[in-house]
Amino acid sequence: MGTDAVLLMFPGQGSQHPRMAWGLYGEEPRFTAAMDEVFAAFGEEGDALRRDWLSERPRVPLDHVTRAQPLLFAVDYALGRTLLEYGVRPRVMLGHSIGEVAAAVLAGVFTLADAAALVRERVRLLAGAPPGGMLAVSAGVAALEGVLTEEVVVAAVNAPRQTIVAGPDEPLAEVERALRAEGFTCAPVPTLIAFHSPSLAGTVGPAVAGFAATPVSAPRIPLYSGYAARPLTLELAADPEYWARQPVAPVRFWPALDEILSAGSPGTVCVEAGPGQGLSTIARRHPAVRKGPGAVVPLLPARAGGPDADRTAFTTALSTLTDGRET
Repeated sequence: MGTDAVLLMFPGQGSQHPRMAWGLYGEEPRFTAAMDEVFAAFGEEGDALRRDWLSERPRVPLDHVTRAQPLLFAVDYALGRTLLEYGVRPRVMLGHSIGEVAAAVLAGVFTLADAAALVRERVRLLAGAPPGGMLAVSAGVAALEGVLTEEVVVAAVNAPRQTIVAGPDEPLAEVERALRAEGFTCAPVPTLIAFHSPSLAGTVGPAVAGFAATPVSAPRIPLYSGYAARPLTLELAADPEYWARQPVAPVRFWPALDEILSAGSPGTVCVEAGPGQGLSTIARRHPAVRKGPGAVVPLLPARAGGPDADRTAFTTALSTLTDGRET
């Protein structure tokens, strides 16, 4: 398989699950080294993150922002780094929410140390956010316009008929009841706060200074913005408000994916480098994959299945991507 046809996709909030990818830790040396590199970059917090990640009974629930965000960043980064070290050279990368920060490190926009500091600050600010939630709705944005409110808004456009909405707990519950009454299929997204909604507006201002003080470089690997749905240029990457607003701004994953697959190689292979197979499911719906020669390769199982399932999924995917070559 030609690696110039690879799109690396990095999932975000909602894809986390207990012990995600832990079957590779200690077994796959490249992945293990990359995870340890991230934990070291988080300083004293790194040891607590590692313990809760590997524990059957974590002290802090995985869905809490202080665990979900840094661990998703760590797993996404480590899987992407592992593929690069095996010789997989993606044509382009695309991240969903915190997944974009991991992709930015792999692309050389941020150093790992700087990104870890920025993620720590983002998590610190988000930890004080009001309670809220997110809801996956099997409908397009236009179909929801009459139900959504100023508080409950579109948080992500994942596919033509898959929209994520978010807001404070009670208003979100009211919207969910209204949607179900109208026959819409809904499912909660694992989170304790309302990502990509006005609920988190208070996190934006204090975060700008940190991004403004952080050096950035032009991506060495082409990277699409999951918010602007266009290539992440140096100009955009150097805008501190672009990064600071990400917890509040809606994710436009499908428009970005559509731009990549519609304009790229007809045989693009979409590789999901992160827990679960949520982005893989979305990519399979795109005409370039559904009707064309494109393909989808997730690196991990669709759901938690124990260490053997992690290793089997990763080994199978790696063999596909490297044509079985030893590297």
